[in-house]
Amino acid sequence: MASWDRASAFRLAHGRLGAYYSELLIHYYRFLIPQGLRILELGCGHGDLLASVSPSFGLGLDFSAEMLTQARLRHPELSFIQGDAQDFELKSTFDVIILSDLVINLWDVQRVFKKIHDLSHPGTRIVINFPNNLWRIPMSVARRFNLTAEYLEQNWFAPNDIRNLLSLSGFDMIKQSFLILMPLRIRFLATLSNRFLACFPPFSWFALSTLVVARKEALPVHGNTSPLPSVSVIVPARNEAGNIESILKRMPSMGCRTEIIFVEGHSRDQTYETIENLIKHYPQKNTQLFRQNGKGKGDAVRLGFEQATGDILMILDADITVSPEDLPRFYEALVSRRGEFINGVRLVYPMENQAIRFLNMVGNKFFSLAFSWLLGQPVKDTLCGTKALYKNDYENIARNRSYFGNFDPFGDFDLLFGAAKLNLKIIDLPIRYRQRRYGKTNIKRWRHGWILLKMVLFAALRIKFI
Repeated sequence: MASWDRASAFRLAHGRLGAYYSELLIHYYRFLIPQGLRILELGCGHGDLLASVSPSFGLGLDFSAEMLTQARLRHPELSFIQGDAQDFELKSTFDVIILSDLVINLWDVQRVFKKIHDLSHPGTRIVINFPNNLWRIPMSVARRFNLTAEYLEQNWFAPNDIRNLLSLSGFDMIKQSFLILMPLRIRFLATLSNRFLACFPPFSWFALSTLVVARKEALPVHGNTSPLPSVSVIVPARNEAGNIESILKRMPSMGCRTEIIFVEGHSRDQTYETIENLIKHYPQKNTQLFRQNGKGKGDAVRLGFEQATGDILMILDADITVSPEDLPRFYEALVSRRGEFINGVRLVYPMENQAIRFLNMVGNKFFSLAFSWLLGQPVKDTLCGTKALYKNDYENIARNRSYFGNFDPFGDFDLLFGAAKLNLKIIDLPIRYRQRRYGKTNIKRWRHGWILLKMVLFAALRIKFI
């Protein structure tokens, strides 16, 4: 404990070597964690990182009495308790649990992970960062010259070890990032290295810190007596009059209640009138109809989501290139907690002739690689219109939409970017993609491709190069 008390005095020193590194960590954590959550930080030190993420309730635990004395003086709005991360006892659960540069100092990491498992609910996010072993030599040199605080020598603690320990403790890793190539405040070089170069191999291999986000693993549900979630299926429809009756006939029942919400987009083929008439012919279907005021599928989806009353929200394109009969698979993936954002994928199974033209296929594969890199999670097909998520998660995405703005005419990327920003588990669900039977596609290959290229750059600036 005496060594940690000495570290407390070192960290308070003005102009210390690691001050810029601490500022960068605060910057990344503030990007990663939304404000107003219940947050626990183990190994909280002076509480600066915990305070920076603006929790509704923040609790810090640390081994050092001197660290906590300073923490209470600096952040009286937070709560702090003294204890060993391996032996503490708490009864409540938290939305986020932070372990920043802590795991390398723990005697038994798996034991700590088991303890925080009991403090986690299904939506809890575990956020961990730890140093890259390639930095051990420069850190040892800095320590020899008393330029850094004391720390415990460790074995070769690698990212795969963390992934394995999380899995053994009942956690599922969502994403992993490599941060901070230049921990010194050298203006141009620090910005170039930390904001841009650290995002690309081979530079990322030499980043000082690895950051991991994890959640509780999904467990099989047996004998669950709680009511099944209800479902709202949003069907954007423009010039799709010939497909409406098939949608109504084939729409499966899901959960305790399934509603169908058509959002018509100023069609030229009587789509709105067709939906009105067919709603009367299928009174057993729980169906609503709205006409969007704006333009584009994204605007239609947002209107449908606003009007939806179901616990789960789904999107089904009115061209029926994805079968309504496939929607229960999306429902099962959500209810079983295999994922929190279910993304349809057309690029796995063979397709019917001309379902996707060759150049469109090439574009889809390029953008899947680009967006997988951007989002930090594998996304094989960014443009499949069929997606599903819980309504409360969508509401969180909508509340944070100002970060990205109303930039997306398609609606797919507004949801994907928002889900990634909130650290939702994104799961690809392969589906059969069929040839359109009625009407013509609303996709303009070259114009929309150019829009997508601009969105890649936009997303890189807002998600990756932060």
